[in-house]
Amino acid sequence: MPRRARRRRTAPLAAAALAAVLLLAAGCGGRATTHHKPGTGHEQATGNGGTLLAARDESGHRLRELPAADAPSVRAEARPDTEGGWNVHLTVERFRFTPESTGGGALAGRGHARLLVDGREAARAYGPWFHVPSGARTLTVRLYADDHTVWATAGAPVQTSLTLTPSAQSPSARTPSAGVPSSAPTPSPPPAPTPTGRTLDIRVTGSTVTPAPSRVELRKGERITLRVTADRADSVHVHGYDREAALAPGTPATLTLTADRTGLFEVETHESGLVLTQLVVR
Repeated sequence: MPRRARRRRTAPLAAAALAAVLLLAAGCGGRATTHHKPGTGHEQATGNGGTLLAARDESGHRLRELPAADAPSVRAEARPDTEGGWNVHLTVERFRFTPESTGGGALAGRGHARLLVDGREAARAYGPWFHVPSGARTLTVRLYADDHTVWATAGAPVQTSLTLTPSAQSPSARTPSAGVPSSAPTPSPPPAPTPTGRTLDIRVTGSTVTPAPSRVELRKGERITLRVTADRADSVHVHGYDREAALAPGTPATLTLTADRTGLFEVETHESGLVLTQLVVR
C-alpha cells in the first residue's frame, strides 16, 4: 500500500484515541491520572462540606464548621469489663461511620471518631462499640470527617467526654459539648430470670436482621435461648462463650446458654458477618 494511503488510514485512528483519552479525563473531573479510592464515588472523593476554620485540634487537624441544625452529635456510655477496662458505646445523630471512604472528601454526616484517653489521642473508632484498656481515667470522643478535619459547630469540636469511674454508668457522668444532648435514656433493668430463662427469636433475610440488632440485658446466671431462622446456610456464633450452631435455610436453629460471664458479647453469623444482637451480662 502506498505510504500516503497508510497515513490517511492511521490519522482517523489517532484522532479517535486522543478523543477517548480526553473523555476519560473529563469524566473524572480533570486529569486522567486522578482515580477515586476503590469503593467510593466522585462526591465521596472530592466532597467539601461545611466551612473550614483557622482553628485546629491538638494534632493539627483543622475544624470544619456546620450549622447547628446540620451538625452531628455524639453521646457515650461506659461500662466496666470484668476482664479489665471499659466497654464504651456511642450513640450518634445525623452521622454515620464510613470506614470505606476514610481519606476521601468531607461530606456532612459522614466520617469516624477519634478517642482521646487522658488527653492523648489513642485510637480511631469506625463503629459504635469499642474497648478502652484499664488504667484510663478520662475519655473524649470527637467526630471527624473523612478528610480528617474535625466536625464543629459554634466554633467548637463536636465531641463528648466522660470520667471512667463506676459513676460513668450514670448519665450525669457524660459531659457532651457543642450541640450534644446532655443526657440519654438509661436501659431499663432486665426482668428477673425464670427457671426456664428467656427466648429470643431472630430472623435473617438476606442482610436484614429482624428484630434490628440491639442490646439484651441479662443477669449473671440467667439462661437465654437464641432461636435463629435464616434464608441461607450459615452458622450463628456467640463471641466470648465460643458457642456455635449451624443454620439451614428456613429451619430454626436453637442455641441455649447460661450467662455465667459478665461483659459484652456479640452474637453474629459466621459466613455473612451480620451482628444479630449483643448480650450485656451484669
